[in-house]
Amino acid sequence: MISVSSAKARRNAPVFVVGSARSGTTLLYDTLLSSGGFALYLGESNIFNFLAPRFGDLSVPKNRQKMLDVWLNSRLYRVCGLDRSKIEREVNRSCRNAGDFLRIVMDELALQQGAHRWASNAPEEILHLRRIKETIPEALIIHMIRDGRDVSVSLSEKKYIRPFPWKKRETPEGAALYWEWIVRKGREAAEWLGNDYIELRFEELVTEPSSALRRLSAFLDHDLDYQRIRNNPVGTVARPNTSFRRRDKFNPLARWKNQLTSEQLARIETLVGNTLTDLGYELATHHPTPSNRLSLAWDRFVYRQFFEAKLQWKQNPILQLLRPELTPRDIDAAVIVDDLAATPGFALPNVATSSPGGTLSTSPVAALESVASGD
Repeated sequence: MISVSSAKARRNAPVFVVGSARSGTTLLYDTLLSSGGFALYLGESNIFNFLAPRFGDLSVPKNRQKMLDVWLNSRLYRVCGLDRSKIEREVNRSCRNAGDFLRIVMDELALQQGAHRWASNAPEEILHLRRIKETIPEALIIHMIRDGRDVSVSLSEKKYIRPFPWKKRETPEGAALYWEWIVRKGREAAEWLGNDYIELRFEELVTEPSSALRRLSAFLDHDLDYQRIRNNPVGTVARPNTSFRRRDKFNPLARWKNQLTSEQLARIETLVGNTLTDLGYELATHHPTPSNRLSLAWDRFVYRQFFEAKLQWKQNPILQLLRPELTPRDIDAAVIVDDLAATPGFALPNVATSSPGGTLSTSPVAALESVASGD
């Protein structure tokens, strides 16, 4: 039997939306914000995967102060609109790790907006789930998964993945291997996350949003009413070409059919076909037999080692000393936030009015990841 205190804790628990980039994480995050009750932070937090690793042990005052100074002068702070002195005072008093830092900022944001919980949108934090749960034990994890063939096309076009030094951009094949690596990281974590982890397919959210939202509602203990989300859209949900406000000919699914050559498709399905079928995606080349199968097997091995090495390098405290200091300009160039929310005169709605029975007045959002509009 679930205790009243446990049920209340889940109802207020922070939510982390993670997954491979270009898998629909921002669309899902904005869907949560549109439902009401969540603090509105119009951007990707990037604390665990980008910011905190660059400053070492945050229990050391000088490291903590360095990170705080950089964060306060970046778009990540400007978009939240919180009182600088209050955040600085609380971080110096209570912050000892990345989880503490994020909780301090988001708890204050929720308090200011009258929300009872908050969510974090930073896809690659799927690589840091153990650290997230160590520092925010009540955190709930939603792993957003999309057809790896669609993701591979989008990642390659957007030049999201930094390729090997001798390549100008990553190919769809390399991007597909990155997608598989990320997905496997999340699914491996599911074994120890237990009931605090759920997977959601992008395709389900687009084609059967009501059903998908009902399932998430039960997981989060949060009313994700489809009609209220449509009536009070935030961010990507407000765009005309989404699953919630779809144009007649808009279809974000299976774009790989028109964007991959038959040779590319055969190579990708040879490389990641097992993962695609495990996830329920049907292969187009049922018996892919590319002549360079040995070469593709070598590519699979090399890419996986490359991704793992980069992750370990980013997490190694000694190697971190060799990297140049992170600056606010570096953050501004890398993060995705809605700059409109940081402009003078812009007012975020009070999310308390977005609870069931209330209304939410939102503004256009221009700078968030275009998952539903482009991919």
